[in-house]
Amino acid sequence: MSFKVQPKGFATKSIHAGQDPEQWKSACVIPPITLSTNYKQDEPGKHRGFEYSRSGNPTRNVLEKCLAALDNAKYGLTFSSGLGATTTVLTMLNSGDHIIMGDDVYGGTNRLIRQVATRLGITASFVDATNLDKLKAAFKPETKLVWIESPTNPLIKVADIEAITKLSHSIGNVIVAVDNTFLTSYFQRPLELGADLVCYSLTKYMNGHTDVVMGGITMNCENLYGRLKFLQNAVGIIPSPFDCYQVNRSLKTLSLRMEQHQKSAIKIAKFLESHQFVEKVLHPGLESHPHHAIALKQTYGYSGVFSFYIKGSLKQSTAFLKALKYFTLAESLGGYESLAELPSIMTHASVPVEDRKTLGITDALVRLSIGLEDADDLIKDLENALDAAAKV
Repeated sequence: MSFKVQPKGFATKSIHAGQDPEQWKSACVIPPITLSTNYKQDEPGKHRGFEYSRSGNPTRNVLEKCLAALDNAKYGLTFSSGLGATTTVLTMLNSGDHIIMGDDVYGGTNRLIRQVATRLGITASFVDATNLDKLKAAFKPETKLVWIESPTNPLIKVADIEAITKLSHSIGNVIVAVDNTFLTSYFQRPLELGADLVCYSLTKYMNGHTDVVMGGITMNCENLYGRLKFLQNAVGIIPSPFDCYQVNRSLKTLSLRMEQHQKSAIKIAKFLESHQFVEKVLHPGLESHPHHAIALKQTYGYSGVFSFYIKGSLKQSTAFLKALKYFTLAESLGGYESLAELPSIMTHASVPVEDRKTLGITDALVRLSIGLEDADDLIKDLENALDAAAKV
């Protein structure tokens, strides 16, 4: 069995969509960085498409067109961070509205909902999105949004996006948003599966060079685009032109990078699965993964981020992480460099203790982001670190 076959043309779109040199008087091949914050108007209220850089910027427009094309979407929007994109989606809601959230989401998303959205009168239910019965039971008359990650962070659970969207749309006028950060539009395109919004931390794989913080949303619905475009301007959570230039540059190598991340990660995951000091590996490409079949059905492959349980607890995981040489102990993921982290203390420390315990985010759970180094060098690094942990 294998993942879905990637249709031809993705790499071509990543290089050409939104990049036509004819849109610039100079016909420059690489889109320029437009730093101006304002634009001359021909007469009061009559401008040439741009008036103030918060409401529209030529460099940002290029990136948004390219992002949309890669998701086979009609529209794309960018924001100052992934959480900025999430905040903009939440800003569409009103006090009294209800959200269904996947129970295993990025710690920052969890914190935003529990400590910010709830203060504004928005309620939320956190449920296991891989269990359709539990998901269905969570709906209320005031439910307006279903937000899921697939795969999830950090337990790498895979939800059936098509089934969730059909369920949500059959119940009422409910928006389904999928955080697609881990897979990017190269390995998964949730709009094809019925989702209304695809949300990204472009900071991660889409940029891929660990030098930009940015978020993005793609969609096909003109009404949703209009609402979110208004909020992008009204709330002002916008990225800088230089950062847009950087991410636009990075998209040109996205297909190449994702293929290499995938190739190395599955090799490393198989190595870890065979190691005596590893309890369990969570990678959807492995047949041992409980949602392996769903992953094969809805994705075109898998990226370089996955988790595993080391034998022992905090003492052993700390020794393991401190012994790594090529892997950097740091948060985030999706860059060309390999990273390792301990979610219970780092990225998911803001998740309530009892919730972490219920989910299985223990001190033995390690999350890896496999970079673009030689896979054999990374395996040797992991092997040495595991040996060090076993001696503690």
